[in-house]
Amino acid sequence: MRVHVADHPLITHKLTVLRDKTTPSPTFRALAEELVTLLAYEATRNVTVVPVTVNTPVSEAQGVAIAEPRPLVVPILRAGLGMLEGMVKLVPSAEVGFLGMVRNEETLEPTTYAERLPDDLSDRQCFVLDPMLATGGSLSAAIEFLFKRGAQDVTAICLLGAPEGVAALEKATEGRDVTLVLGALDEKLNEKGYIVPGLGDAGDRLYGTV
Repeated sequence: MRVHVADHPLITHKLTVLRDKTTPSPTFRALAEELVTLLAYEATRNVTVVPVTVNTPVSEAQGVAIAEPRPLVVPILRAGLGMLEGMVKLVPSAEVGFLGMVRNEETLEPTTYAERLPDDLSDRQCFVLDPMLATGGSLSAAIEFLFKRGAQDVTAICLLGAPEGVAALEKATEGRDVTLVLGALDEKLNEKGYIVPGLGDAGDRLYGTV
């Protein structure tokens, strides 16, 4: 598994505002969207393209276009929805699927309660959106779900991650073509499975249900 932790002052600045518990939901949502666009720039560095020729006002020019089949963007419900707009702004031609997953707060194990994905993902590049990589259970299950459908490679984009989650994801995806892009790698998980210092429950803060 390849891991890329973004190192950019704009990303760090926006994460700092997200972490602040006094940041209101509308600001939180706007910043999360901006952050995803910045992270998606790194996450799509190896997106599959094909050569094309276009006519400029002056002459022909050689360039590239995103290849078929188009990339599939998969937000993990519900918090991943807050990242979707920032991703499709950068890759508007991508298709979108959904995975509904919830973590049992006692066992910390994930359960899939809904999915809206193509039956066959053969040769597809998939981009999974999940704000927080905590224990790694939900993200690992989502990635395995996509590979079972035939995905070619999977890139996960998370605003924050904990070392425990990164290690668990690496173990769960051993032998798979997986890339992880993080806005920051935090210190640890606490006894409740929350990232420290983290930013709290991303879903609650996105949708104002704190």
